[in-house]
This record gives sequence, C-alpha cells and structure tokens, in this order.
Amino acid sequence: ARYYNYYLKSLELGIIIKDSFLRKTIGHYSCGTIMEGRLAHLKTLIKSHPDFPKPGILFRDMFPLLRDPKAFKELKSIMVDYTKAHIPNVDVIVGLESRGFIFGSVLAADLELPFVPIRKPGKLPGELFRVEYLLEYGSDSFEMQKEGVQPHQNVLLVDDLLATGGSLSASCQLIESAGAKVVGCFVVMELDELNGRSKLKYPTHSLFHF
Repeated sequence: ARYYNYYLKSLELGIIIKDSFLRKTIGHYSCGTIMEGRLAHLKTLIKSHPDFPKPGILFRDMFPLLRDPKAFKELKSIMVDYTKAHIPNVDVIVGLESRGFIFGSVLAADLELPFVPIRKPGKLPGELFRVEYLLEYGSDSFEMQKEGVQPHQNVLLVDDLLATGGSLSASCQLIESAGAKVVGCFVVMELDELNGRSKLKYPTHSLFHF
C-alpha cells in the first residue's frame, strides 16, 4: 500500500518514477484502482448545495474543479487516459450544451479529434439535424450541424452530468439521424439514484458517482 501511496503522491507532484522495483510493484495494481486514487481528491472538490434550485433538490456543483487549474488539468488527463483505455476508435467527440462543451472540447483537443456541439434551437447556422424530446412538463429539442458528423463515423458523446438521461438519449437519436455510430456516452458525474443510464442503449461511462 505504501508504494501505491507513493505513486499517488508522485502524480500530485509530477514526479517521474524511475526506480524499476517500484514501477514493477505499482504495476500489480489494476488501472481501475489507480484511476480511483486519482479521482478521490478531485471528488472532494465537488460541493453540495441543498434545496437548489428548488426545495428538495441536492445540487452537486463541479465548478470548483474548474476554478482550480491543477485539479482541472488532472481531470482532463484522467478523461484522456480513460478514453484511450476504454473507448477506442473514436472519430468525433460531440458535446452537449452547455457544460458538455467544456469537457468535450478539451478532451477532443488532447486526443486530436474534431469537436462538434449539440445546441438548443436557433443557435446554429446552416443545415441542421434536429430531434425533439419530452421533458417533465413539456418538450424541448436539440440541433446539430449536418456538416459536423459524417455517416459511419464513430461518435463519443460528452456531457457534464447524467441525471434522468433525457438529454443524452435525445443526443444519441440525433447522432443516429446523421447515420453515424454512437460508441459511448461519457459524463463527468452521474446521479445513480435517478437511473438515467437505463434510458441509454450505448455504453455509458462516468467518473464520479453520487
């Protein structure tokens, strides 16, 4: 355990481990265990706000992660490492309005992949794909530029949060209407009790669970 703790500290300090025995010892730990260790500190930065935006709602605020440059850099690094390890063969990264733009664009830049936004109506010019989806008290819609995603491309959808799953499910339909293939949905945070992933028919990946 002390070798693993040393490894985590080295990540924090940016130290390159050169000792061959230490590297071999650390190698016995699974990638999942190491990933959990890297995420543990970051999760403590996510703040909880009860009764926001209305009574009975516990709001999880991840903006403190973005205000801390080192934390945001580490989060980006984790997203890149995770995607390379678990979601291969991605051609395009598509981010949902609006916080999906933040995480999707930095992931795409590091992976040297195109980034394409999905937006609410009236925000994008040109020819568009459009999908409508139901809300609790009405409906809404998403749009995406037709030139953004080509048929048969492998698309990774990225958003900040998976709650009820309505937005991501609609986004999957939008990608399907373009003739492209959804290879996965990747969110920073998932609210497990809402069971949003049950609405998604594609592999769904989350870093933080609440």
